[in-house]
Amino acid sequence: MSANSSSFLQNKVAVITGASKGIGKASAIALARLGATVVINYSSDEQSAQETLAEVKKIGSGEARIVRADVGSVAGAQSLVKQAVDAYSKIDVLVANAGVMPMMDLEHTTEEAFDRTFAVNVKGPYFLAQAAAPHMAKGSHIIFMSTTLTTASTVQPPYLLYNSTKGAIEQMTRVISKDLGRKGILVNCVAPGPTGTDLFFRGKSEELLKTIAGFNPQGRIGTPEEIAEAVVFLSQSSWVSGQVVRANGGMA
Repeated sequence: MSANSSSFLQNKVAVITGASKGIGKASAIALARLGATVVINYSSDEQSAQETLAEVKKIGSGEARIVRADVGSVAGAQSLVKQAVDAYSKIDVLVANAGVMPMMDLEHTTEEAFDRTFAVNVKGPYFLAQAAAPHMAKGSHIIFMSTTLTTASTVQPPYLLYNSTKGAIEQMTRVISKDLGRKGILVNCVAPGPTGTDLFFRGKSEELLKTIAGFNPQGRIGTPEEIAEAVVFLSQSSWVSGQVVRANGGMA
């Protein structure tokens, strides 16, 4: 890391999907704080995207803009990349953060839910990387998002569909790092533990949240900002590639 870390990403362009809230928002702010120009992608919540944009502009030294695109489709992924490259001519850091987390065990999984979850969580990142790679120079970074639950023994049956997609992401990380490594592009993945986002809190009782917090040796749930720290680390590394960083406070 540079001694002057506040400008380490000066003149770098970072594209973050699902950046209107949660981990995506925290990552956009963290990268902007390091001087990056930030492209904030969202699919539906424009108000939250505008709020993220305002915060990024307040603390960042680079430019910033929002781009609406459904990155669960190939056309949406390609559109996001095109708009970013049209505006800034390149992509230096790609954070494929957008995702959905339906809670469905085997019995209750529908074909519609299966297709949509794999579209957003797997197909989107896959083709986003394909579209972005030609515009990324040596030393650029692609960062995927998984979950600590791919290895945690505490995983419960309703995480089946979600975890299936994240298992695919971890294999994509491993193999794409070999592929794009030939161009000098570093590919990694962050696998958060339980993290206090709107997506995580949805549908969970206070009792359940206390139970989940108890799985962690620190007795709490992580914050989006703490996951963004791992994104920042990977966006600056010159030798870490093909790795899954399990940012979970020691839970697993």
